[in-house]
Amino acid sequence: MQIGILLTKGHRLLSVAALLDVLETANRFYVEEGETAPFTIDLLHLPEHECITYPGHNAVQADADNYYDLLLIPSFTHDGVGEAMQANRGWIPWLQNQYREGAALASFCTGAFVLAATGLLDGKPATTHINAEASFARLFPNVLLQAEAVVTEKDRIYTSGGATNTFHLLMLLLEVYCSRKVAVKAAKVFSIDLDRNRQTYFGTFMPSQDHGDDLVKQAQEEIKKKFSTANTIEELIIDVPASRRNLVRRFKQVTGITPIEYLQKTRIEAAKQMLEQSRYSILEVMLESGYNDLKTFRTLFKKTVGMTPKMYREKFSGQMV
Repeated sequence: MQIGILLTKGHRLLSVAALLDVLETANRFYVEEGETAPFTIDLLHLPEHECITYPGHNAVQADADNYYDLLLIPSFTHDGVGEAMQANRGWIPWLQNQYREGAALASFCTGAFVLAATGLLDGKPATTHINAEASFARLFPNVLLQAEAVVTEKDRIYTSGGATNTFHLLMLLLEVYCSRKVAVKAAKVFSIDLDRNRQTYFGTFMPSQDHGDDLVKQAQEEIKKKFSTANTIEELIIDVPASRRNLVRRFKQVTGITPIEYLQKTRIEAAKQMLEQSRYSILEVMLESGYNDLKTFRTLFKKTVGMTPKMYREKFSGQMV
């Protein structure tokens, strides 16, 4: 089976190293049992990109005449996605052609931005790094973003969430292209819990204000200052010189979410930080983050984060509630 790993401009070295490590480990399983290794791995680069080498692997130029069974797109740092996408536009027609010829495509973490730029993800589910959710939704509104998902798959196109979720997609690929037995064996080697099904509790709500819309930025600042005391979104945007309808339209266009959703995410993020860093009771956390009904707070927290406030504190602060 021919596998190509794209040495995209600005890729994370750790991402490529993880892909190589898992695939080489799977090959070793077969060799140790006297069987032929299932994967032939090429590291691919564009002619205009500087060729980066990895020990034991030669990088080859992506060629229109060479076709692959599976192509893997590694991640970038999520704060440099815009530059990375621009620098990697040369991959788009090549990936489109490879997919037409039958290749499966898999992106890891923010590599989903390059995959989505091909248009091949339109109308399909996808995930990416949880902190890149808003940027991805804004740039690719036709993709069915499932930000909470660890992995997604449809029509030979796979995506994974951030960081260690890379290994969950690799385990899925081993199961698809090798067997469940090989995937479980690799999961044990790399200490991967195969039952992870959400990544939301790893996220941090870090909204960008570097978008050039001063009205939206003012609204963001008002929400940040008053989220714990205001009862309605109207109270928060009363000083913003725009009609509610116009502001809501511009706000969603710029941030990818509505002001109400932004307020809820701001409150939940504040609650998460208090659960991590303070000794406030759950009731005190609820009140400090702007809620006044414990049942509603727990429901919204679990829906947003993927676990209850109590479970979150135990996981990330070590304090027992």
